[in-house]
Amino acid sequence: MKSFQQRVEQYAALAVEVGVNVQPGQKLCVIAPVAAAEFVREIVKHAYRIGSQYVHVDWSDEAVTRARLELSPEEGLSGYPSWLAEGRVRLAEEGAAFLWVIAEDPDLLNGIDSKRIGMATKAQQNALQPFRKFTLNNEVSWSIVAVPTQPWADKVFPGHAAGERVDALWEAIFAAVRVDAEDPVATWREHAANLRAKAARLNERNYKRLQYRSASTGTDVTIGLPEGHIWVSAGTQNKEGTTFIPNMPTEEVFTSPLRTSINGKVVSSKPLSYNGNLIDRFAITFVDGRITAYEAELGQEALRELVETDEGSHYLGEIALVPFRSPISDTNITFFNTLFDENAACHLAIGFAFPFCLEGGLTMSKEEQLERGLNQSLTHVDFMIGTADLEIDGVREDGSQEPVFRGGNWAF
Repeated sequence: MKSFQQRVEQYAALAVEVGVNVQPGQKLCVIAPVAAAEFVREIVKHAYRIGSQYVHVDWSDEAVTRARLELSPEEGLSGYPSWLAEGRVRLAEEGAAFLWVIAEDPDLLNGIDSKRIGMATKAQQNALQPFRKFTLNNEVSWSIVAVPTQPWADKVFPGHAAGERVDALWEAIFAAVRVDAEDPVATWREHAANLRAKAARLNERNYKRLQYRSASTGTDVTIGLPEGHIWVSAGTQNKEGTTFIPNMPTEEVFTSPLRTSINGKVVSSKPLSYNGNLIDRFAITFVDGRITAYEAELGQEALRELVETDEGSHYLGEIALVPFRSPISDTNITFFNTLFDENAACHLAIGFAFPFCLEGGLTMSKEEQLERGLNQSLTHVDFMIGTADLEIDGVREDGSQEPVFRGGNWAF
C-alpha cells in the first residue's frame, strides 16, 4: 500500500508529466498560494528531475488578498500590476507551461462588498487578456490541480473531527485524480482515450441542438450548437503538438454553444464558489441566448456581479457533458470547488467560448468568432446543472432526435 508521501509525489508527477506535460528544456510557471507550498515544492523537484530548464513560482496568499479587498482604496482595486501581466506574456512567448495549484477557502471573502470584489476581478481580467489568449487558444500547455486547506476541509467535512478533515480531503482528491491506481499515468491515458471516444461519437452525430430536462430541479432548456462545432475532452495539444490535460480531475466532454440560440431555464444542482463567496440554489433564464432573469437563494449579489461583468457574461461560452455516475460523483461529496464539482455533473459556463471548439476558430479574429456564434467575455465561470434524472436529447439537422443522456448518464 502506498504511503501518503508516495501519493503526494505521484500526484505532483501527474500534474507535471500528464497535466502540463513538461518537456526537456522547457520552462514552467507554477501559480499557487503559499498554503500549497509543500506540494509546490514536490512539483518543482519533479519538473527539474524530468528536465525543465527553469521553474518560476508565482506565489499568492489568501489573507493578503482579503486584506486588499477589504481595506484598499477603490483606486487600488481598479488597477492590476502591468509588470505581472507582462511577465506572464513573456513566459508564454518563451514557450513556458503554466500550472495553477489551487488551495482555497470557499468562504474567504464572506462579508466583503461584492462591488469591491467585482472591481478587482474585472481589473485583473482586463490586464490578463493578452496572456489569456495563449491559454484560451491552447498555444501553451496549461493545467489546474488542487490541494486541501483547513478552511476548505472544514467546509467539505464538517461532520469529521477537526483533526481528521484535511486528511479526508486529501483522500478524496487522491481518488478523484486516480493517484491510487497501480500506474496512475497509464490509468490517465486510458481514461483520456475513453473520453475522446465519447467526443468522437458526438462529433460524428453533428447535432444542431441539445434539449435538457430535469424534473427534480426544473431545468428545461434548448441549447443550439454552431455550424462546425467540435466536441473535445481530456487531452488537447498546444501549438507545438504536445498533449496536455487542462483540468485534473476531468470527466467532461465539452464544446461551445451557439451564442444566440439558448432558450429556457436552468437550475443549479450544486453550490458555486465564486470569488470567495458561495452561490447556491440559483436559477437562470435565457431568451435567444441572453440571460434575462436570475435568482439565488444564497449569494444573489455575487451572482449579479458575475452576470453583470460585461455584455458577454450575459451569454454562455461552454456546455459540458459529465455522467452522474463518475468517480467524483460517486463519493457523494460536494467539494465547494468548481474544479471538482464540475466533474461530478453536467455543467454550463457563463462567459467566453473556446475558439478550439469551432472548426477554424483558432485562426479567426474575435469579430469572426462572434459572427460564427462564439461568445466573447472577460470571464468564464462554470456552474453545475447535472442531476440523477437529467435527460438530454440530440436534435439533428433533419429534426430527428435521439437520446444522449438518460438517468443522468450517457445513453451510448
